[in-house]
Amino acid sequence: MNRTEKEQLVSELKEKIGAATALYYTDFTGLNVKRMTDLRRRLRKANVEYVVIKNTLALRAVNESGLVGERLKGPTGLVVAKDAVAAAKVITDFAKENDKRPAVKGGMFEGKAIDTAQVTKLASMPSREQMLAELGAGLQSPMAAFVGAMNGLLYMFAGALEGLRTQREGAAGGNA
Repeated sequence: MNRTEKEQLVSELKEKIGAATALYYTDFTGLNVKRMTDLRRRLRKANVEYVVIKNTLALRAVNESGLVGERLKGPTGLVVAKDAVAAAKVITDFAKENDKRPAVKGGMFEGKAIDTAQVTKLASMPSREQMLAELGAGLQSPMAAFVGAMNGLLYMFAGALEGLRTQREGAAGGNA
C-alpha cells in the first residue's frame, strides 16, 4: 500500500469515526474466516461497521478525528458504531458464543476513553427501542389512571342527573 492509499484510508476512517458515537478496539486473533464473516454479518445487520486496519493507521485516524486514542498492540479490529449499545451487544454476544473472541481491548464512547468493563456495561443496557417503549408505558400509566378517574366522575355526574330527573318526575307526578 503506498502513501496516498494510506492517507485515503485514514481520511475515510476519520470521517466514519467522526460520525460515530462509539468506537471499540477488538483483538480478533483466534477467529477463522468463517467466524469473522459471521461477525461482520451480525454487525452489518446492526448498522455497525467492522474495520481491520494497521494499528498505526487506526491511531492516526482516531487522533485526526479529535479524539485521543490509546496505543494499540497486536491485531486490531475497529468497531465503528452510531448505536453504542447495539454494537456492544453484538460484540459481547458473539464473544460468548466463540470462546471470548473477539476480545474487547477498550474504546471510545462519545469522545471519552472506555475500558472493557464499560463496554460490557453498555452491552447489558436495554436497546434504545426498549427504553423508549418503557418510557411510553411509564407515561401512559398515569394518563390511563387520569382518564379512568375522569370517566368515573362522568358516570357519577350522569348518575346524579338521572337521580335528579327521577326526583323531579316524582315531585311533578305527586303535584298533579
